[in-house]
Amino acid sequence: MRSARTEADIAIIGGGIVGMSLAYGLAREGQRRIIVLDEDDLSLRASRGNFALVWLQSKGFGMHAYARWTRRSVDLWRQFATTLEYEAGTNIALEQKGGFVLFFDEAALDERMRKLDCLMDGLGRDRFQVEAMDHAALVKMMPAIGPDVVGGVYCPLDGHVNVLRLYRALHEACRGWGVDYRPREGVTSIKSGHRTFKLTTSRSQLSANRVVLAAGLGNSRLASMVGLTAPVRPQRGQIIVTEKLERFLDYPLGTLRQTDEGSVMIGASKEEAGFDTGTTAEILSSLADSAVRMFPLLGRARVVRSWSALRVMTPDSFPIYEASCDAPGAFLVTCHSGVTLAAGHALDLAQCLDADHLPARFDAFSSRRFADVSQVV
Repeated sequence: MRSARTEADIAIIGGGIVGMSLAYGLAREGQRRIIVLDEDDLSLRASRGNFALVWLQSKGFGMHAYARWTRRSVDLWRQFATTLEYEAGTNIALEQKGGFVLFFDEAALDERMRKLDCLMDGLGRDRFQVEAMDHAALVKMMPAIGPDVVGGVYCPLDGHVNVLRLYRALHEACRGWGVDYRPREGVTSIKSGHRTFKLTTSRSQLSANRVVLAAGLGNSRLASMVGLTAPVRPQRGQIIVTEKLERFLDYPLGTLRQTDEGSVMIGASKEEAGFDTGTTAEILSSLADSAVRMFPLLGRARVVRSWSALRVMTPDSFPIYEASCDAPGAFLVTCHSGVTLAAGHALDLAQCLDADHLPARFDAFSSRRFADVSQVV
């Protein structure tokens, strides 16, 4: 282990989409000594399996604050993408002209619209546009759609990106701002003093004035070191990727999208499988069957790969944003929608972290909502 101690204004633990978005935003706010401590390529990364949606219409059932926060990030995405692409020199292929959730039976569609109506009533003037469409209307926008689809819900604010290019662009832009990214430096301990944190990694030791926990599933272990609680669990999602096809789909769906390069991503399951990152024929077959019912032409497409990854889920599925009272200067950031929330993290939350304060609008996301022990994983 190296004995030298490196000083930082802010140490961010976790170099996935969440951590790098925060690092990028903090660098743009003027923070000059930012260190991102990351693990290695074999770590359990949600970023490696992200479906890459910039998605609003399904967010916020049960928590209006989350719907508002998601809307805030979705509204910031165009600005975020334009600035990031310019600074990184990388096209992240943002398409934000709306997205669909499709249904095979009328009852399910009616239930979704009922839930959306309740959500919009709760949002009041913050409500956003969603529209139910029947099969005939869907055919006009997606001519390849299959006859089994009875209808769908459209939200004009939804979209998607190329997640691999997004990840690369964040790293390139952060490098340009002088962010010190350190892979293979998993954090083993954090000790807090008077506005100072001593961090020990697998390779070194360093000190920082502030610490941001953005380590996904690793936050459950790290949070207690700074007086916080991160009740997160893994939820497996399996994904199928086809060969590159002629463009047939101009809009992302909640479970299927055609990338800017032509391949089709099909997913993603929701499985309580612990830390198992394997794939199963049963789930992949179900995903493929649903995709072919939506778009019969996919029945002729060749599958080139499949994989699974682990979402970072809290007991109620909503994010946790919290500042430590026991260790002032330590913050917890955890969510399972790293791409959707990337713009909000970089252009909004980073400003709050730069000011060393989370405003009251983040109170709803505190882990205190899990005070009932029976709700904590």
